[in-house]
Amino acid sequence: MTISIEDLIKQKEALEKQIQEAQRAARGEALAKIKELMSVHGLTVADLAGKAGFSAVSKTDVVATPKKVAAKYRNPETGDTWTGRGLKPKWLQQALAEGKSLDDFLLPVESAEVAAE
Repeated sequence: MTISIEDLIKQKEALEKQIQEAQRAARGEALAKIKELMSVHGLTVADLAGKAGFSAVSKTDVVATPKKVAAKYRNPETGDTWTGRGLKPKWLQQALAEGKSLDDFLLPVESAEVAAE
């Protein structure tokens, strides 16, 4: 005997409804256990968040601050520096077009300074 598609869909819907009801019941039981344990131990929601190492920090509270990057190249004529990130500055593009090497502008590692681009 073959089961029709309509019958299978009805069975699927019935099973999905049973699953939702079982999940709702399980959540209710878990919540009741949590409330009971909190009551027994005198805990509040604030205790759970603070003592467990969690904090109520929003995404806007944690903002990554950009870090300064050490200069890697210096223009010997003007003292302008470039970190090697982003577009090449015009002074460097011009020097490279004139046939100079990027290594001609390379700063020694120990004298590299933090550049403010």
